[in-house]
Amino acid sequence: MSGSEVKLKLLVDTKSKKVMFAEAGKDCVDFLFYILSLPIGTVIRLLNKNGMVGCISNLYESIENLDQTYLQPNQNKDLILQPKLPFSSASVPLFSLTDGSSYQKSFYRCGCINRGNYVANDSRAVFPSCRRTMSTAVTYVAAEVVATEKSGQTEGGGVVIDVVTFMVMDNLEIKPMSTISSITLLNQFNVKEVGALQEKTVTLTMEKALKILELSLKSNTILTSVFLP
Repeated sequence: MSGSEVKLKLLVDTKSKKVMFAEAGKDCVDFLFYILSLPIGTVIRLLNKNGMVGCISNLYESIENLDQTYLQPNQNKDLILQPKLPFSSASVPLFSLTDGSSYQKSFYRCGCINRGNYVANDSRAVFPSCRRTMSTAVTYVAAEVVATEKSGQTEGGGVVIDVVTFMVMDNLEIKPMSTISSITLLNQFNVKEVGALQEKTVTLTMEKALKILELSLKSNTILTSVFLP
């Protein structure tokens, strides 16, 4: 995983010891939205099963420990344990949380003589007839994909545009930053002592990013928990 980091500006209420909101740029917001695209198998693996709530990690361990002989001939348990992502992590410049999983436009087939037209989108898939891994790449060019890439819609990569500053709330609600919305938020939280508000610049490291991922599953005070002592 990458060791990249970005800076965040927090507005902290020192009296209540709570983060009111964070001022964030494109890199941070892209990462937070990117969390929504992570397959649950990838999330469990990134958190090493210990950060999971409830019994979902038991499902992960069950198939992890299940012998391949109990699976359908064309199934490989790594397809569930290490699923492919729906889009390229390279478009999210802050971190790569794929842990080895990546997006590909290639399809794969078996190298045996009876392969027919059977293809898979993962090189770890198993061909039903011979039970061999379908590791021979066959690239198909989809017109709609080419059209999207040439249209400039993905220019700059990521999810959001680069010229806007965003406000990230303690519960990870995100909205474009504005003076009016900041004042409205202070009124909403009934902040009466403006002198108690303090600006704090913090670094969003990989360790803290994984902590955000973990706490997003079980808390509504993410920024306060991660960045305040």
